[in-house]
Amino acid sequence: MKTTISLVLGGALAAVAAGPFTIGKIDPEAAGMSAARLARIPVRMKEFVAAGKTAGVVTLVARHGHVASLEAVGYQDLESKTPMRTDTVFRLASVTKPVTCAGIMILVDEGRLSLIDPVEKFLPELKDLKLNPCGTLAGYNCEPVTPSRPVNVLDLMTHTSGLPGGTPAGAAPPTTLAERVAAVRGTTLLFEPGTAWNYSNIGIAALGRIIEVIAGEPYDRFLAERIFEPLAMKDTFFFVPPDKANRVASVYRYETDGLKLVPMTAPKFPAPEGGLFSTAGDMARFHQMLLDKGSLDGQRILSAAAVEAMTTSQTGSMKAGFAPGVGHGFGFEVVRETLGTFRYNSIGSFVKGGAYRTYGWVDPAKDLVGIIFMQRTNGGGDVADEINSFMAMAAAAIER
Repeated sequence: MKTTISLVLGGALAAVAAGPFTIGKIDPEAAGMSAARLARIPVRMKEFVAAGKTAGVVTLVARHGHVASLEAVGYQDLESKTPMRTDTVFRLASVTKPVTCAGIMILVDEGRLSLIDPVEKFLPELKDLKLNPCGTLAGYNCEPVTPSRPVNVLDLMTHTSGLPGGTPAGAAPPTTLAERVAAVRGTTLLFEPGTAWNYSNIGIAALGRIIEVIAGEPYDRFLAERIFEPLAMKDTFFFVPPDKANRVASVYRYETDGLKLVPMTAPKFPAPEGGLFSTAGDMARFHQMLLDKGSLDGQRILSAAAVEAMTTSQTGSMKAGFAPGVGHGFGFEVVRETLGTFRYNSIGSFVKGGAYRTYGWVDPAKDLVGIIFMQRTNGGGDVADEINSFMAMAAAAIER
């Protein structure tokens, strides 16, 4: 017992000694990492830029509560030759999803909903969903039937609801989050809730709408008040402020004859499944908060129990996620077997990638946070070469 108490107190003293999590202060020594090995990261990223695989990259590595490396290479915009900056603003795409799930867990912490609550309790438009007994097949005797139980909040969080990936074909373009979710009224489930995994953007959108219904305020305002402002995430938003528009990175598509600019339109409403804009520094603060069991710099966002639920695989042995060896928590993929450690991350690491090659991960066993942001629409996804290289190089820089 005395040994246990000593270890706990030692950890607490170490946490206090670390001080505030400061993005602008780079200290590889305090992070127990090799400055020389960390310096290899931007060199490798420049190789991807020189090869025309990406316009530019921002990488951040933090360990033991200290930022060990923060680098920007290449260009924020190729056409104007605007250099990439460490505070460049990126479209996060699906890296938004864990933030939405954190919003749900705030409400769970406050007893305002339960993870096993039926979704229809909050969203009547998703009541009486039917099941297609033939799965994705169509034909004889495939009349929809009632599933064994309703879709619940936990199903949405883990992509096990049976909902399709998006809204039905032919649906009118939504102008609000409420319209986005209502468009799946009467949709047919692909499988019994909780029995399989299917990545569902509309399921995460429904979580955002649940936040609105329970909190009685817009989803984006709730996240700003309960997550972004307490965590001093000053460059995180769904709608780009005019004074920050010149820091938003352009999006490109890789073609054999070079990178092609992808025109982007301004969002009409905040998309819980992929609408956030943010910087590497801001998202490092969000991930560090999770690594620190729900609080950062004296601001508690989530309970330790909520963080544990979010970052534990909830999908058993079913195939879930896009990388080898992972299961799915709430918004995150979670490394659950040795196959998932091919990038030097430990079992129990939780990770999330976005369609534009935005990626963040936390390795609790190594006390490590990593962020890599680009803006490219195609190729590789969660196991892109740039991401694989960065993750392995970050772990390889650990000395003690």
